[in-house]
Amino acid sequence: MHTLPTPVMNYAKDTLARLVALPTVSAENRAIPETARLVGELLEDLGLRVEIHPTAGAPVVYAEGGSSGPTMLFYNHYDVQPADPLELWVSDPFILTERDGKLYGRGANDDKGELVARLAALRWLKDEHGHLPLRVKFVIEGEEEIGSPNLERYVEQNKDRLRADAVIWEAGGVDAVGRPLVYCGLKGIVGLELRCKTAAYDLHSSLGAIVQNPLYRLAAAVASLRDREGRVLVRGFYDQVRPLTELEEETLARIPDESPALMQEYGLKGFLGGVQGAALYKKYLAEPVININGIHGGYGGPGSKTVLPAEGFVKLDIRLVPDQEPRHIVALVKAHLLENGFDDIEVIELEFGEHPARSDLASPWVKTALEACREVYGQEPVVWPNFAGSGPMYPFTHVIGAPVLGLGIGYPGSKIHSPNEHIVLRHFESGIRVIKRALEKFAGL
Repeated sequence: MHTLPTPVMNYAKDTLARLVALPTVSAENRAIPETARLVGELLEDLGLRVEIHPTAGAPVVYAEGGSSGPTMLFYNHYDVQPADPLELWVSDPFILTERDGKLYGRGANDDKGELVARLAALRWLKDEHGHLPLRVKFVIEGEEEIGSPNLERYVEQNKDRLRADAVIWEAGGVDAVGRPLVYCGLKGIVGLELRCKTAAYDLHSSLGAIVQNPLYRLAAAVASLRDREGRVLVRGFYDQVRPLTELEEETLARIPDESPALMQEYGLKGFLGGVQGAALYKKYLAEPVININGIHGGYGGPGSKTVLPAEGFVKLDIRLVPDQEPRHIVALVKAHLLENGFDDIEVIELEFGEHPARSDLASPWVKTALEACREVYGQEPVVWPNFAGSGPMYPFTHVIGAPVLGLGIGYPGSKIHSPNEHIVLRHFESGIRVIKRALEKFAGL
């Protein structure tokens, strides 16, 4: 594969360094206005008309420009996860650092690096053709890492402005062995907290013989939600799940089995239920799941403290697939706990959540993007009907009604949301190149 032109690569590195230097942590409301301004300036430098749209939270950066004809909408976000724990970073998370063919920094992949790949592809496209040979629009939000609480309303209020023929989503890249990977949807999500309190204050552990322990109650409640292989036991949980189409089934079956490489990368001995091959990907991508994020309560320091905690809590996330509706799923979980005798467990909905979304795999835009991947990578791309993670894709597929596809620069070991987040330089180059080629083909060039 040919390397990028030097000016394009230099622009990409320099621009990414400028963005990574801003600690845009939405959970802490840090560097939001200045990052939005910088993103706006970068888009203006491409000759696009830029507007900073206020929301109830972080502003949305909107941009539009290029020629008449087919319109491509880009969705990205400029906020990042907290860098903690800082002591696990090899280099400063907010200074882009190159070593061993990789670029390290918070947001180097998710999502500042992905945004830069699009900017670099458009800059290269414009330089080569003398103009942008298609219409482009950008929606870049600053709250994705806290659940995009204001984006759905923004899209609904601006649906005419945002109309497009296709959407390039925020991320993508290669799989564990380097094959191009694209996806056409996302799982939905809803977050819950289960709380239990059994006494006015922490008691001596000798009272455990006669006083209920809230951690036992929480453990029993959580254990009732799914079986040993991860299948959810909540009555009615699967009723809304949309059956897979024949093409979706065939696409899942064609995914190469990279479970050995994934087990090595993640340090696993095997996968839940012993699944592998097609069964692994069907479970991973096309089935919903309830996950425990953390169990908290009682003593966690060194040695022993003979205490019976008065209260505890569990945090859950539930990943949803089309056509499960977040509020309906919450109601089912509450009903399950009551039916199974857990009326002492309080259920707190952490956020409204996000609906699942999946685009039509037969869309002409999907076919065009796959052709671009074949040209750039020289091998058959791996297609996921939807990604296993979650994000605010639903408004774009259901309000705007455009086919959505994820193209990007990451790989399974990029450590997004973790210390030492990074991208591989050759993946960065390939991601820029494939976006440029996909846009050319989309424009009929």
